[in-house]
Amino acid sequence: MAFKHQELCDGILKTFYHVYNELGYGFLEKVYQNSLYMELKNRGYNVEAQKKLNVFFKGKIVGVFYADLVVDEVVLLELKAAECIVIEFEQQVVNYLRSTDIEVGYILNFGHKPEFKRKIFDNEFKKIKSV
Repeated sequence: MAFKHQELCDGILKTFYHVYNELGYGFLEKVYQNSLYMELKNRGYNVEAQKKLNVFFKGKIVGVFYADLVVDEVVLLELKAAECIVIEFEQQVVNYLRSTDIEVGYILNFGHKPEFKRKIFDNEFKKIKSV
């Protein structure tokens, strides 16, 4: 069964593993962000780094956050260089998705072993919650 933006997500994950295999473990998140940004751009994706996104509550802007990377305006990437992906990282991405029109988010961890988690928050649920 296909999922939202599957082809795009597959390309992002291939690029993530390419960058990880090239750099390995031990750099700061910013190094991975810059490298992933550059490689995604080289592969023809529209990528924005540190994209400012508004957080809405009951239809009003209540704050902002800066996504590490947003690809083709539909997939949010939160990059980590941690031992492992923890529930706080997952909740951070879910909150970003809940607060924006973006429906698909990934946590990409450049830890001892590369790992990722995919999160989805469908816009239909956002409409229900805002009523």
